[in-house]
Amino acid sequence: MIQVYLPIAEMSVDAFAIVALGGLVGFTSGLFGVGGGFLMTPLLIFLGIPPSVAVGSGTNQIIASSISGVIAHWRRGNVDVRMGTVLLSGGVVGSGLGVLVFNLLKAWGQIDLTIRLSYVVFLASVGGLMLVESVISLVKARGVSASAAAKPRGAENFAWATRLPLLMRFPKSGLYISALLPLAMGVLVGILVAIMGVGGGFIMVPAMIYLLGMPTQVVIGTSLFQIIFVTMSTTFMQATLNHNVDAVLTILLMVGGVLGAQWGARVGAKLGGRHLRILLALMVLVVCFGLVDELVTTPSEAFSMTMLR
Repeated sequence: MIQVYLPIAEMSVDAFAIVALGGLVGFTSGLFGVGGGFLMTPLLIFLGIPPSVAVGSGTNQIIASSISGVIAHWRRGNVDVRMGTVLLSGGVVGSGLGVLVFNLLKAWGQIDLTIRLSYVVFLASVGGLMLVESVISLVKARGVSASAAAKPRGAENFAWATRLPLLMRFPKSGLYISALLPLAMGVLVGILVAIMGVGGGFIMVPAMIYLLGMPTQVVIGTSLFQIIFVTMSTTFMQATLNHNVDAVLTILLMVGGVLGAQWGARVGAKLGGRHLRILLALMVLVVCFGLVDELVTTPSEAFSMTMLR
């Protein structure tokens, strides 16, 4: 066990435990196409890292694991650059708005509670919907060819997206829809990145599958592509405006994250789209239940003194 001191978090941690945590989140990033922040921030909070520092440092680590993962998916031709560019355009705007909201909540002293409650609401909603849909889809897919299974049933029913203005063609995803829809999705995810310290993949991946009708394998690579740039923007603003990015913590997380993302991408290439969605849904729900338990469990001490950040 090697103890290292985190100057911004003002505490000592086991270096190997942090590197292993980064590896786990990196593996998740490469496997599911999510930045891993929905796992990273809660797990850092479980280890005793202050929520505001967990948010700022977590987004920085997401950059490294996402770059590593997107390289692996790029080699397999699973990145829709045009779709990713539209998504990140909205994401950069959203992250700026999110940092402003973060500052406001921090000034009111409500940021820690807001982070925890936001995770519970979003993880429960997304995880539950994904699990139900994926299980139903898997049951109905018995006997369906692998090529048909690559795309979720009902994706062809979103013709309404072609009736909106600013139509664009996305050849890699096989779509011809309004750019306003992915742009709005990017803004929403950018706000979540800033407030919750996530890459936004746990929202973006289901939305790209069920709202846009994109093939699951293309969704994974494209999601990682846009996550890189949105989290870069958010990390810069968190470090300069809120001063809650711990460089020592981030470096330890990045070491494990880069290696884990490559491994996750290799495993993900061997699994079908429906199986990947079921696994992601289960992981989201497990993290959600852990946060709920932390919120409702009576603390061992009736009172505690903490330093405001």
